[in-house]
Amino acid sequence: MSNYDIKDIQQAEGGRRRIEWAEREMPVLRSIRERFKKEKPLKGLRLSCCLHVTTETANLMRTLHEGGADIVLTASNPLSTQDDVAAALVNQYEIPVFAIKGEDKVTYFKHIRAALEHKPHMTQDDGADLVSSLFFIEMGRFEKLEPSLAEWAKTLKDDERKQMLKNVIGGTEETTTGVIRLKAMEKDGVLKFPVIAVNDALTKHMFDNRYGTGQSTLDGIVRATNVLLAGKTFVVAGYGWCGRGLALRARGMGSHVIVTEVDPLKALEAAMDGFQVMPMLDAAKVGDIFCTVTGDLNVIDGHDFEAMKDGAIVANSGHFNVEINIPALEAMSVGKPNLVRPFVDQYTTKDGRKINILGEGRLINLASAEGHPASVMDMSFANQALSAEYMAKNADKLEKKVYSVPTDIDNEIARLKLEAMGVKIDVLSDEQLHYLNSWEEGT
Repeated sequence: MSNYDIKDIQQAEGGRRRIEWAEREMPVLRSIRERFKKEKPLKGLRLSCCLHVTTETANLMRTLHEGGADIVLTASNPLSTQDDVAAALVNQYEIPVFAIKGEDKVTYFKHIRAALEHKPHMTQDDGADLVSSLFFIEMGRFEKLEPSLAEWAKTLKDDERKQMLKNVIGGTEETTTGVIRLKAMEKDGVLKFPVIAVNDALTKHMFDNRYGTGQSTLDGIVRATNVLLAGKTFVVAGYGWCGRGLALRARGMGSHVIVTEVDPLKALEAAMDGFQVMPMLDAAKVGDIFCTVTGDLNVIDGHDFEAMKDGAIVANSGHFNVEINIPALEAMSVGKPNLVRPFVDQYTTKDGRKINILGEGRLINLASAEGHPASVMDMSFANQALSAEYMAKNADKLEKKVYSVPTDIDNEIARLKLEAMGVKIDVLSDEQLHYLNSWEEGT
Protein backbone atom coordinates (compact mmCIF):
# COMPACT_ATOMS: atom_id res chain seq x y z
CA MET A 1 0.00 0.00 0.00
CA SER A 2 1.34 3.47 -0.89
CA ASN A 3 2.03 6.04 1.82
CA TYR A 4 -1.26 7.86 1.17
CA ASP A 5 -4.64 7.46 -0.51
CA ILE A 6 -6.53 10.67 -1.17
CA LYS A 7 -8.80 12.07 -3.88
CA ASP A 8 -6.66 14.73 -5.56
CA ILE A 9 -3.22 16.01 -4.57
CA GLN A 10 -3.82 19.09 -6.76
CA GLN A 11 -6.23 20.43 -4.12
CA ALA A 12 -3.38 20.89 -1.64
CA GLU A 13 -2.93 24.65 -1.94
CA GLY A 14 -6.60 25.38 -1.25
CA GLY A 15 -6.47 23.01 1.69
CA ARG A 16 -3.40 24.75 3.12
CA ARG A 17 -5.14 28.13 3.02
CA ARG A 18 -8.17 26.72 4.87
CA ILE A 19 -5.96 25.01 7.47
CA GLU A 20 -4.21 28.30 8.16
CA TRP A 21 -7.58 30.08 8.38
CA ALA A 22 -8.71 27.60 11.04
CA GLU A 23 -5.43 27.97 12.90
CA ARG A 24 -6.19 31.65 13.59
CA GLU A 25 -9.13 30.46 15.73
CA MET A 26 -7.07 27.83 17.59
CA PRO A 27 -4.69 29.77 19.88
CA VAL A 28 -4.58 27.12 22.62
CA LEU A 29 -3.51 24.37 20.23
CA ARG A 30 -1.04 26.78 18.61
CA SER A 31 0.65 27.46 21.95
CA ILE A 32 0.88 23.72 22.61
CA ARG A 33 2.42 23.20 19.16
CA GLU A 34 5.09 25.82 19.90
CA ARG A 35 6.02 23.98 23.11
CA PHE A 36 5.90 20.57 21.44
CA LYS A 37 8.29 21.81 18.75
CA LYS A 38 10.89 22.56 21.41
CA GLU A 39 10.35 19.65 23.79
CA LYS A 40 9.43 16.77 21.38
CA PRO A 41 7.38 14.83 23.99
CA LEU A 42 6.19 12.29 21.40
CA LYS A 43 9.56 11.59 19.79
CA GLY A 44 9.94 8.00 18.63
CA LEU A 45 6.23 7.18 18.92
CA ARG A 46 4.08 5.96 16.03
CA LEU A 47 0.52 7.34 16.19
CA SER A 48 -2.40 5.99 14.18
CA CYS A 49 -5.19 8.54 14.15
CA CYS A 50 -8.72 7.67 13.03
CA LEU A 51 -10.46 11.07 13.06
CA HIS A 52 -12.62 13.31 10.89
CA VAL A 53 -10.23 14.79 8.31
CA THR A 54 -11.02 18.49 8.66
CA THR A 55 -9.06 21.75 8.89
CA GLU A 56 -9.15 21.53 12.68
CA THR A 57 -7.87 17.94 12.68
CA ALA A 58 -5.08 19.06 10.36
CA ASN A 59 -3.89 21.50 13.01
CA LEU A 60 -3.91 18.71 15.59
CA MET A 61 -1.83 16.56 13.21
CA ARG A 62 0.65 19.41 12.79
CA THR A 63 0.92 19.69 16.58
CA LEU A 64 1.53 15.97 17.08
CA HIS A 65 4.02 15.97 14.21
CA GLU A 66 5.93 18.90 15.74
CA GLY A 67 5.95 16.90 18.99
CA GLY A 68 8.01 14.22 17.25
CA ALA A 69 5.27 11.68 16.48
CA ASP A 70 5.32 9.53 13.34
CA ILE A 71 1.68 9.84 12.21
CA VAL A 72 -0.79 8.13 9.90
CA LEU A 73 -4.27 9.69 9.63
CA THR A 74 -7.37 7.90 8.39
CA ALA A 75 -11.01 8.99 8.28
CA SER A 76 -13.40 8.01 11.07
CA ASN A 77 -16.47 8.41 8.82
CA PRO A 78 -16.91 7.88 5.06
CA LEU A 79 -18.53 11.29 4.51
CA SER A 80 -16.57 13.55 6.85
CA THR A 81 -13.33 13.99 4.91
CA GLN A 82 -12.43 17.36 3.41
CA ASP A 83 -10.45 16.30 0.34
CA ASP A 84 -8.46 19.53 0.03
CA VAL A 85 -7.33 19.19 3.65
CA ALA A 86 -6.22 15.59 3.06
CA ALA A 87 -4.23 16.78 0.04
CA ALA A 88 -2.58 19.59 2.00
CA LEU A 89 -1.55 17.28 4.85
CA VAL A 90 0.17 14.98 2.37
CA ASN A 91 1.66 17.61 0.07
CA GLN A 92 2.39 20.52 2.40
CA TYR A 93 3.02 18.86 5.77
CA GLU A 94 4.27 15.37 4.74
CA ILE A 95 1.72 13.56 6.89
CA PRO A 96 0.33 10.32 5.35
CA VAL A 97 -3.46 10.42 4.97
CA PHE A 98 -5.84 7.65 3.92
CA ALA A 99 -9.23 9.30 3.43
CA ILE A 100 -11.58 10.18 0.55
CA LYS A 101 -14.94 11.89 0.99
CA GLY A 102 -17.72 9.50 -0.01
CA GLU A 103 -15.54 6.38 0.14
CA ASP A 104 -17.41 3.08 0.24
CA LYS A 105 -17.22 0.67 3.15
CA VAL A 106 -14.50 -1.46 1.57
CA THR A 107 -12.29 1.60 1.02
CA TYR A 108 -13.02 2.89 4.52
CA PHE A 109 -11.72 -0.32 6.07
CA LYS A 110 -8.82 -0.49 3.63
CA HIS A 111 -7.81 2.81 5.18
CA ILE A 112 -8.29 1.39 8.69
CA ARG A 113 -5.90 -1.34 7.59
CA ALA A 114 -3.31 1.31 6.66
CA ALA A 115 -3.55 2.70 10.19
CA LEU A 116 -3.04 -0.79 11.62
CA GLU A 117 -0.12 -1.52 9.30
CA HIS A 118 1.57 1.56 10.78
CA LYS A 119 2.06 -0.62 13.90
CA PRO A 120 1.06 2.17 16.27
CA HIS A 121 2.36 2.75 19.76
CA MET A 122 -0.66 4.97 20.37
CA THR A 123 -4.14 5.30 18.85
CA GLN A 124 -6.38 8.34 18.50
CA ASP A 125 -9.92 7.30 17.70
CA ASP A 126 -13.26 8.96 16.98
CA GLY A 127 -15.88 6.24 17.36
CA ALA A 128 -13.50 3.35 18.27
CA ASP A 129 -13.47 1.71 14.83
CA LEU A 130 -9.67 1.53 14.86
CA VAL A 131 -9.39 0.09 18.37
CA SER A 132 -12.22 -2.40 17.93
CA SER A 133 -10.70 -3.64 14.64
CA LEU A 134 -7.36 -4.09 16.40
CA PHE A 135 -8.97 -6.13 19.17
CA PHE A 136 -11.01 -8.31 16.81
CA ILE A 137 -7.86 -9.08 14.82
CA GLU A 138 -5.88 -9.95 17.95
CA MET A 139 -8.70 -12.22 19.20
CA GLY A 140 -9.09 -13.87 15.80
CA ARG A 141 -12.76 -12.85 15.63
CA PHE A 142 -12.60 -12.29 11.89
CA GLU A 143 -16.37 -12.61 11.47
CA LYS A 144 -16.74 -9.24 13.24
CA LEU A 145 -14.55 -7.49 10.67
CA GLU A 146 -15.47 -6.05 7.29
CA PRO A 147 -14.78 -8.94 4.82
CA SER A 148 -11.81 -7.36 3.02
CA LEU A 149 -10.19 -6.41 6.33
CA ALA A 150 -10.85 -9.92 7.63
CA GLU A 151 -9.21 -11.42 4.52
CA TRP A 152 -6.05 -9.40 5.19
CA ALA A 153 -6.08 -10.22 8.91
CA LYS A 154 -6.24 -13.94 8.16
CA THR A 155 -2.93 -13.68 6.27
CA LEU A 156 -1.17 -12.58 9.45
CA LYS A 157 0.57 -15.12 11.64
CA ASP A 158 -0.62 -15.47 15.23
CA ASP A 159 2.50 -13.82 16.61
CA GLU A 160 2.10 -10.92 14.15
CA ARG A 161 -1.46 -10.32 15.34
CA LYS A 162 -0.42 -10.49 18.98
CA GLN A 163 2.58 -8.20 18.44
CA MET A 164 0.42 -5.60 16.70
CA LEU A 165 -1.50 -5.17 19.94
CA LYS A 166 1.55 -5.45 22.21
CA ASN A 167 3.08 -2.43 20.46
CA VAL A 168 0.26 -0.18 21.71
CA ILE A 169 0.94 1.60 25.01
CA GLY A 170 -2.36 3.51 25.07
CA GLY A 171 -4.88 5.59 23.20
CA THR A 172 -7.36 8.46 23.27
CA GLU A 173 -11.02 8.62 22.24
CA GLU A 174 -12.73 11.75 20.92
CA THR A 175 -16.47 11.12 20.96
CA THR A 176 -19.36 9.90 23.10
CA THR A 177 -20.06 6.85 20.93
CA GLY A 178 -16.46 5.70 21.13
CA VAL A 179 -16.31 6.14 24.90
CA ILE A 180 -19.46 4.05 25.26
CA ARG A 181 -17.86 1.27 23.19
CA LEU A 182 -14.59 1.44 25.11
CA LYS A 183 -16.30 1.27 28.50
CA ALA A 184 -18.19 -1.80 27.25
CA MET A 185 -14.83 -3.30 26.24
CA GLU A 186 -13.45 -2.57 29.71
CA LYS A 187 -16.52 -4.17 31.33
CA ASP A 188 -16.14 -7.28 29.15
CA GLY A 189 -12.44 -7.53 29.96
CA VAL A 190 -11.23 -7.13 26.37
CA LEU A 191 -9.67 -3.65 26.65
CA LYS A 192 -5.95 -4.35 26.39
CA PHE A 193 -4.43 -0.91 27.03
CA PRO A 194 -5.36 2.33 28.81
CA VAL A 195 -7.45 4.88 26.92
CA ILE A 196 -8.13 8.49 27.85
CA ALA A 197 -11.73 9.55 27.21
CA VAL A 198 -11.10 12.98 25.70
CA ASN A 199 -14.85 13.34 25.18
CA ASP A 200 -15.41 13.38 28.94
CA ALA A 201 -13.18 16.41 29.55
CA LEU A 202 -15.28 19.38 30.65
CA THR A 203 -13.47 21.58 28.11
CA LYS A 204 -14.57 19.11 25.45
CA HIS A 205 -18.15 18.02 25.96
CA MET A 206 -19.46 21.20 27.60
CA PHE A 207 -18.32 23.28 24.63
CA ASP A 208 -17.61 21.06 21.61
CA ASN A 209 -20.72 18.90 22.03
CA ARG A 210 -23.01 21.76 23.03
CA TYR A 211 -21.87 24.78 21.02
CA GLY A 212 -20.03 22.96 18.24
CA THR A 213 -22.66 20.33 17.51
CA GLY A 214 -25.49 22.82 17.96
CA GLN A 215 -24.14 25.26 15.37
CA SER A 216 -22.60 22.82 12.89
CA THR A 217 -25.65 20.53 12.79
CA LEU A 218 -27.98 23.37 11.92
CA ASP A 219 -25.40 24.54 9.38
CA GLY A 220 -25.42 21.08 7.76
CA ILE A 221 -29.22 20.87 7.65
CA VAL A 222 -29.57 24.33 6.14
CA ARG A 223 -26.79 23.77 3.58
CA ALA A 224 -28.36 20.49 2.50
CA THR A 225 -31.95 21.76 2.26
CA ASN A 226 -31.98 25.59 2.26
CA VAL A 227 -35.19 25.44 4.31
CA LEU A 228 -36.29 28.27 6.59
CA LEU A 229 -36.15 27.08 10.19
CA ALA A 230 -38.36 29.85 11.54
CA GLY A 231 -41.90 28.58 12.04
CA LYS A 232 -40.96 24.91 11.60
CA THR A 233 -41.43 22.22 14.22
CA PHE A 234 -37.97 20.87 14.92
CA VAL A 235 -37.68 17.52 16.75
CA VAL A 236 -34.44 16.82 18.67
CA ALA A 237 -33.97 13.19 19.69
CA GLY A 238 -31.80 13.13 22.80
CA TYR A 239 -31.03 15.84 25.34
CA GLY A 240 -27.42 15.16 26.21
CA TRP A 241 -24.86 17.90 25.61
CA CYS A 242 -25.27 17.64 21.84
CA GLY A 243 -29.07 17.70 22.09
CA ARG A 244 -28.97 20.69 24.43
CA GLY A 245 -26.90 22.67 21.96
CA LEU A 246 -29.01 21.70 18.97
CA ALA A 247 -32.31 22.49 20.69
CA LEU A 248 -31.01 25.86 21.83
CA ARG A 249 -29.80 26.80 18.33
CA ALA A 250 -32.99 25.60 16.62
CA ARG A 251 -35.08 27.70 19.01
CA GLY A 252 -32.80 30.64 18.34
CA MET A 253 -33.58 30.32 14.61
CA GLY A 254 -37.31 30.55 15.32
CA SER A 255 -38.28 26.89 15.34
CA HIS A 256 -40.79 25.33 17.73
CA VAL A 257 -38.61 22.66 19.36
CA ILE A 258 -39.77 19.27 20.61
CA VAL A 259 -37.38 17.03 22.57
CA THR A 260 -37.69 13.25 22.82
CA GLU A 261 -35.90 11.38 25.61
CA VAL A 262 -35.70 8.06 27.48
CA ASP A 263 -33.86 9.46 30.52
CA PRO A 264 -36.32 11.02 33.02
CA LEU A 265 -33.74 13.48 34.39
CA LYS A 266 -32.79 14.76 30.93
CA ALA A 267 -36.45 14.92 29.92
CA LEU A 268 -37.18 16.96 33.06
CA GLU A 269 -34.28 19.26 32.28
CA ALA A 270 -35.56 19.78 28.72
CA ALA A 271 -39.03 20.58 30.00
CA MET A 272 -37.67 23.08 32.51
CA ASP A 273 -35.51 24.63 29.79
CA GLY A 274 -38.79 25.46 28.06
CA PHE A 275 -38.95 22.74 25.41
CA GLN A 276 -41.95 20.53 24.70
CA VAL A 277 -41.18 16.90 25.59
CA MET A 278 -43.01 13.88 24.16
CA PRO A 279 -42.40 10.36 22.80
CA MET A 280 -40.96 10.11 19.30
CA LEU A 281 -44.11 8.50 17.89
CA ASP A 282 -46.16 11.53 18.99
CA ALA A 283 -43.50 13.94 17.71
CA ALA A 284 -43.42 12.12 14.37
CA LYS A 285 -46.98 13.21 13.68
CA VAL A 286 -46.24 16.93 13.98
CA GLY A 287 -42.54 17.38 13.20
CA ASP A 288 -41.20 19.09 10.08
CA ILE A 289 -37.50 18.46 10.74
CA PHE A 290 -36.03 15.64 12.84
CA CYS A 291 -32.46 15.20 14.07
CA THR A 292 -31.07 12.38 16.21
CA VAL A 293 -28.18 12.95 18.64
CA THR A 294 -28.35 9.94 20.97
CA GLY A 295 -25.65 7.39 20.10
CA ASP A 296 -28.23 4.57 20.01
CA LEU A 297 -29.81 2.65 17.13
CA ASN A 298 -33.27 2.88 15.54
CA VAL A 299 -34.16 6.05 17.41
CA ILE A 300 -36.36 6.89 14.44
CA ASP A 301 -37.93 3.57 13.44
CA GLY A 302 -40.42 2.24 10.92
CA HIS A 303 -43.53 3.14 12.93
CA ASP A 304 -42.23 6.69 13.25
CA PHE A 305 -41.87 6.96 9.47
CA GLU A 306 -45.42 5.65 9.14
CA ALA A 307 -46.64 8.60 11.24
CA MET A 308 -44.61 11.36 9.55
CA LYS A 309 -46.21 13.92 7.31
CA ASP A 310 -45.42 14.46 3.66
CA GLY A 311 -42.12 16.33 3.17
CA ALA A 312 -40.55 15.48 6.53
CA ILE A 313 -36.80 16.09 6.74
CA VAL A 314 -34.79 13.56 8.76
CA ALA A 315 -31.14 13.94 9.78
CA ASN A 316 -28.63 12.46 12.21
CA SER A 317 -25.74 14.07 14.06
CA GLY A 318 -24.71 11.04 16.12
CA HIS A 319 -21.48 9.26 15.16
CA PHE A 320 -22.84 6.19 13.38
CA ASN A 321 -25.59 5.94 10.76
CA VAL A 322 -27.70 3.57 12.86
CA GLU A 323 -29.88 6.11 14.68
CA ILE A 324 -32.26 6.31 11.72
CA ASN A 325 -33.65 2.94 10.60
CA ILE A 326 -33.19 3.53 6.88
CA PRO A 327 -33.81 -0.15 5.96
CA ALA A 328 -37.28 0.17 7.53
CA LEU A 329 -37.95 3.25 5.41
CA GLU A 330 -36.72 1.43 2.31
CA ALA A 331 -39.12 -1.45 3.02
CA MET A 332 -42.12 0.89 3.10
CA SER A 333 -41.06 2.88 0.03
CA VAL A 334 -41.60 2.51 -3.70
CA GLY A 335 -38.43 2.10 -5.75
CA LYS A 336 -35.10 3.71 -4.93
CA PRO A 337 -34.74 7.17 -3.39
CA ASN A 338 -34.17 10.17 -5.63
CA LEU A 339 -31.18 12.42 -4.97
CA VAL A 340 -33.17 15.65 -5.18
CA ARG A 341 -30.30 17.80 -3.87
CA PRO A 342 -26.74 16.98 -2.82
CA PHE A 343 -27.01 15.01 0.44
CA VAL A 344 -30.83 14.77 0.21
CA ASP A 345 -32.27 11.33 -0.62
CA GLN A 346 -36.04 11.53 -1.11
CA TYR A 347 -38.01 8.35 -0.45
CA THR A 348 -41.58 7.91 -1.68
CA THR A 349 -43.71 5.76 0.61
CA LYS A 350 -46.35 3.38 -0.71
CA ASP A 351 -49.05 5.85 0.34
CA GLY A 352 -47.39 8.62 -1.66
CA ARG A 353 -45.64 10.64 1.06
CA LYS A 354 -42.12 12.04 0.54
CA ILE A 355 -39.57 11.50 3.33
CA ASN A 356 -36.19 13.24 2.95
CA ILE A 357 -33.10 11.63 4.49
CA LEU A 358 -30.05 13.88 4.78
CA GLY A 359 -26.46 12.71 4.31
CA GLU A 360 -27.38 9.00 4.08
CA GLY A 361 -28.19 9.16 7.79
CA ARG A 362 -24.57 9.97 8.63
CA LEU A 363 -23.21 12.93 10.57
CA ILE A 364 -24.97 15.78 8.77
CA ASN A 365 -22.70 18.45 10.24
CA LEU A 366 -19.74 16.83 8.47
CA ALA A 367 -21.54 15.30 5.49
CA SER A 368 -22.91 18.54 4.05
CA ALA A 369 -21.07 21.14 6.14
CA GLU A 370 -17.61 21.60 7.66
CA GLY A 371 -18.08 20.27 11.17
CA HIS A 372 -17.52 22.24 14.34
CA PRO A 373 -16.05 25.76 14.22
CA ALA A 374 -12.29 25.91 14.82
CA SER A 375 -12.67 28.00 18.00
CA VAL A 376 -14.41 25.19 19.87
CA MET A 377 -12.26 22.42 18.37
CA ASP A 378 -9.28 24.35 19.73
CA MET A 379 -10.16 23.04 23.19
CA SER A 380 -11.09 19.53 22.04
CA PHE A 381 -7.85 19.02 20.16
CA ALA A 382 -5.80 20.67 22.89
CA ASN A 383 -7.18 17.84 25.06
CA GLN A 384 -6.10 15.30 22.42
CA ALA A 385 -2.58 16.70 22.21
CA LEU A 386 -2.03 16.98 25.97
CA SER A 387 -3.64 13.57 26.58
CA ALA A 388 -1.24 12.03 24.06
CA GLU A 389 1.65 13.65 25.94
CA TYR A 390 0.25 12.40 29.27
CA MET A 391 -0.12 8.88 27.89
CA ALA A 392 3.43 8.89 26.54
CA LYS A 393 4.74 9.78 30.02
CA ASN A 394 2.42 7.66 32.17
CA ALA A 395 1.21 4.63 30.16
CA ASP A 396 3.38 2.21 32.14
CA LYS A 397 1.64 3.30 35.38
CA LEU A 398 -1.92 3.01 34.07
CA GLU A 399 -4.26 0.02 34.13
CA LYS A 400 -6.16 -1.31 31.13
CA LYS A 401 -9.07 1.03 31.74
CA VAL A 402 -10.86 4.08 30.37
CA TYR A 403 -9.56 7.19 32.14
CA SER A 404 -10.89 10.72 32.30
CA VAL A 405 -8.67 13.57 31.18
CA PRO A 406 -6.64 14.65 34.25
CA THR A 407 -8.22 17.67 35.95
CA ASP A 408 -5.06 19.74 35.73
CA ILE A 409 -5.06 19.36 31.93
CA ASP A 410 -8.74 20.33 31.75
CA ASN A 411 -8.16 23.41 33.92
CA GLU A 412 -5.05 24.47 32.03
CA ILE A 413 -6.90 24.35 28.72
CA ALA A 414 -9.70 26.49 30.18
CA ARG A 415 -7.12 28.96 31.50
CA LEU A 416 -5.34 29.20 28.14
CA LYS A 417 -8.65 29.66 26.31
CA LEU A 418 -9.72 32.49 28.63
CA GLU A 419 -6.32 34.12 28.21
CA ALA A 420 -6.62 33.92 24.42
CA MET A 421 -10.10 35.48 24.62
CA GLY A 422 -8.81 38.33 26.80
CA VAL A 423 -11.02 37.26 29.72
CA LYS A 424 -9.71 37.70 33.26
CA ILE A 425 -11.11 36.07 36.40
CA ASP A 426 -10.67 36.47 40.16
CA VAL A 427 -8.17 34.54 42.26
CA LEU A 428 -8.99 33.23 45.74
CA SER A 429 -7.15 34.84 48.63
CA ASP A 430 -5.28 32.72 51.18
CA GLU A 431 -8.09 33.44 53.65
CA GLN A 432 -10.74 32.24 51.17
CA LEU A 433 -8.76 29.11 50.37
CA HIS A 434 -8.42 28.34 54.09
CA TYR A 435 -12.16 28.84 54.62
CA LEU A 436 -13.10 26.51 51.75
CA ASN A 437 -10.81 23.80 53.14
CA SER A 438 -11.83 24.15 56.78
CA TRP A 439 -14.67 22.56 58.73
CA GLU A 440 -14.27 24.62 61.92
CA GLU A 441 -16.18 27.77 60.94
CA GLY A 442 -19.98 27.80 60.64
CA THR A 443 -22.96 30.09 61.23
